[in-house]
Amino acid sequence: MSFFDNSMERQKPIAAELMRNVMQQVYLYMMMGLFTTAAAAFATLQTGLTDTIVQNPIILIAAIIGELLLVMALGMGINRMAYGTLFSMFFVYSALNGVTLSLIFLAYTTGSITSAFVSTACLFGAMSIVGMTTKVDLTKYGSFFLMALIGLIVASVINIFLRSSGLDFMISIAGVLIFTALTAYDTQRIQRMASYPGVSENPDLVRRMSLMGALHLYLDFINLFIYLLRLFGKRR
Repeated sequence: MSFFDNSMERQKPIAAELMRNVMQQVYLYMMMGLFTTAAAAFATLQTGLTDTIVQNPIILIAAIIGELLLVMALGMGINRMAYGTLFSMFFVYSALNGVTLSLIFLAYTTGSITSAFVSTACLFGAMSIVGMTTKVDLTKYGSFFLMALIGLIVASVINIFLRSSGLDFMISIAGVLIFTALTAYDTQRIQRMASYPGVSENPDLVRRMSLMGALHLYLDFINLFIYLLRLFGKRR
C-alpha cells in the first residue's frame, strides 16, 4: 500500500469524527431550540397571553412576520453576522415560535398534542437515521423538494379563502410526506457538508454550519409535528 493510501486511511477516522461532532452539535442546538419553544408556549399559556393573542389577531400576525424575518435574516447572515448574534437570533426565533404555537392548546386536546409530539419524535428519529445511513444520494432531489414545498405553501394560502375541509386534509397528508422526506434530505446534506475538505480546520465554520443545520432540522420537526397534529389531532 502506498503512502497516499495510508494517508487517506488516517484521514477517514478524522472525517468520521468531525461528522459525528458536527451532527452532535446540530442535534444539541435543535433540542435546545425545541426546549425553548416548549417553554415559551407553556409560559404564554400560563400567563394568559394566549387569550390576548386570540382577542388581538394583530399580535399573531406581527409574531408570524417576526418569525419570517428572523429566518430570512439567519439564512442571509449566516456567513456575515457575528456567531453570537446568529446564536441569539435562533433562540429568539424559537421562543417567538413557542408564543404562536401556544394556540394549539386552545384548539386540540392535551392528549392529542402529546401523541403528535411522540409520533413526530419517532418519525423524525427514524428518518434522520435513514438520512445518515442510506446510500441513495438524496441531495439530487433538492429541487423536487423545493417545488413540493412551494406547492404546499400555495395550496395552504388558497385554502385560507376556500376553507375546504377536503383540501385541508390533503394538505395535511402532503405536509407529513414532504417534511418526513425533508428530514432525511437535510440530515444527509448536513452530514455531507461536514465532510468537505477544510471544514475541520475552521472551528467558526463548524459552529455556523451546526447552527444552520439545527435550524433546518428544527423547522422540519416543527412542521412535521403541526401537520401530524392537524391530521390526527382531536379538536376541543
